[in-house]
Amino acid sequence: MTYASPKQTIAVSAYVTNEMGEVLLVRTHWRSETWEMPGGNVEVAEPLDEAVCREVQEETGVTIRPIGVTGLYFNQTKATLGVVFRGEYVGGEITPQPEEIIEVRYIAISEENIDQYITRPQQRSRTLDAIRATNFVPYETWEMKPNYQLKTRLAVKERK
Repeated sequence: MTYASPKQTIAVSAYVTNEMGEVLLVRTHWRSETWEMPGGNVEVAEPLDEAVCREVQEETGVTIRPIGVTGLYFNQTKATLGVVFRGEYVGGEITPQPEEIIEVRYIAISEENIDQYITRPQQRSRTLDAIRATNFVPYETWEMKPNYQLKTRLAVKERK
């Protein structure tokens, strides 16, 4: 049997709220029937925290700072690992990326009304997990050459 390198993809998304507690959501051209958290695929060797910042910026025009991971999700059919970050708003004005995004806006999402906005079950569960998260999973990025160097650490943080 010949060894084959894994052909898996990593995707990131961010749960970001404004000062009123509304969630930053997007509608894409290929999933226009639902709202979802902004995000996308990670480039080869790109740190996940940098990827989520890049994807949110590209899709929405908003700059964020990731503060922790709220969940990990695996799509077996597409061999894609999804990592959802909690992100804090840093700056920027909402500016949808027209090639991918139809609409971006902050929406007051709750467990009671989520079905009105997020119609895909896998997106709904990710968003609900992020809403309910009181602690975050630690995340680190390391460089191994020439020595082990910690580039980023998002530590467990209690949600206020």
